[in-house]
Amino acid sequence: MQIPEDAVLLRIFIGESDRHRRQPLYEAIVLGFGKSSHLHTAKILRLSMDLPIVIEIVDSEEKVNAFLPVLDEIMGGGLVTLERAKVIRYQDQEKR
Repeated sequence: MQIPEDAVLLRIFIGESDRHRRQPLYEAIVLGFGKSSHLHTAKILRLSMDLPIVIEIVDSEEKVNAFLPVLDEIMGGGLVTLERAKVIRYQDQEKR
């Protein structure tokens, strides 16, 4: 059994059409949080062009708190929530 670690869940609610300097806001947020960020998207036919987006980031309290001023600068509108979380990490046996 892995031991849970203390962490913070940062949840950001925005719209798909929200922008930061002509870039989609969701990309600016995800790529701005860490250089090892991975952005997974699927372009599908849909009825709405401004879907709601929820971005969830789980990390140490220190890293999340350090990111909040950056988020404050790029957010035009939206909602942000913070929650305490317990994280249990599992790794593939071969990668250990």
